[in-house]
Amino acid sequence: MPVSSRTAGTASPGPPAASPGPPAGPSTCPAGLAAAVRRAVAAGEDPRQTADRVARALRRHLPGPEILTPVQLRGAPDRYQTHLLHVEPGGSFSIAAMVWRPGQLTPIHDHVSWCVTGVLQGTEYEEIFTASPAPLPASGPAPGSAPLPASGPAPGGRFLTEVVRRENPPGTVAGFTPPGDIHRVRNSGTGIAVSMHIYGADLSRLGSSIRRVYDLPVRAAAQ
Repeated sequence: MPVSSRTAGTASPGPPAASPGPPAGPSTCPAGLAAAVRRAVAAGEDPRQTADRVARALRRHLPGPEILTPVQLRGAPDRYQTHLLHVEPGGSFSIAAMVWRPGQLTPIHDHVSWCVTGVLQGTEYEEIFTASPAPLPASGPAPGSAPLPASGPAPGGRFLTEVVRRENPPGTVAGFTPPGDIHRVRNSGTGIAVSMHIYGADLSRLGSSIRRVYDLPVRAAAQ
């Protein structure tokens, strides 16, 4: 997901803002969490196993929303906000916290790397999709490029199928790896929601964890 000022709106997402630089000053992530993630990432193996290890580390070290300042916890009226807390030297992983006011949401998107998320406050509503007839190749549009068209026939008859809907209350931790990581997230509650996101990429360099935005017709899964 986008970092710092680059965010998604409450209706259709707006254009991205300029990519931010690294966090100002030292890491503001709890030291125990950063160390646990570092050990999990250093163990190597494939991305799915790495995401599983990082998820276990986050469950053990999941902080509360007080890792953010009172000002950060207010959120923004138009778009959810992402605060980059830690970028590992060498860029092997990044840790961010996201703040959502009620109704704020992401576009449907996938990611540049494995990702692990944990809900710190509030409830996040998540929809997971598959792309049909087949996923886009890895060389598909980069972050910031134009989304796939929503109106008219989709390229090659492409569409999305919604396969999972779930509400994630505080304490929920989940991990995923591309492919199979197409989703949309929103704050479905009545108060501020806060979540932590760990990515296997240097978000201070990339500016966003989003690889592609999917603006395609959505079909419900067959019953």
